[in-house]
Amino acid sequence: MQHDSRAYLWDVRQAADAILDFVAGIDLKTYAERQVIHSAVERKFQIIGEALNQLSKAAPDLAASIPDLPRIVAFRNVLIHGLRGGGASESLAHHPGIPAAAPRESCGPARLARPALR
Repeated sequence: MQHDSRAYLWDVRQAADAILDFVAGIDLKTYAERQVIHSAVERKFQIIGEALNQLSKAAPDLAASIPDLPRIVAFRNVLIHGLRGGGASESLAHHPGIPAAAPRESCGPARLARPALR
């Protein structure tokens, strides 16, 4: 069964929104100290990376329009497989693709509507 590529984009958007909610109002020290927060954030980054990985297979032309998609998928692999050494929190804190803070309005249009899946 072929998945609707919009569902992958919806998953990315939902995970990104959740990350912003999880880290709202906290600093890096608090993030590092609160295992529940960084575990939740890391899980959502894994979801983003996997959704984009699947999108690249299902809709390569659409995936090609997403900036840094290979780096995002590679970051997912770091989180899943621990390819860089050190903790995942360290990876998040020092990853060049993760800004110190990103205002919600910089993350694209309002919520995407989830397409019906068949």
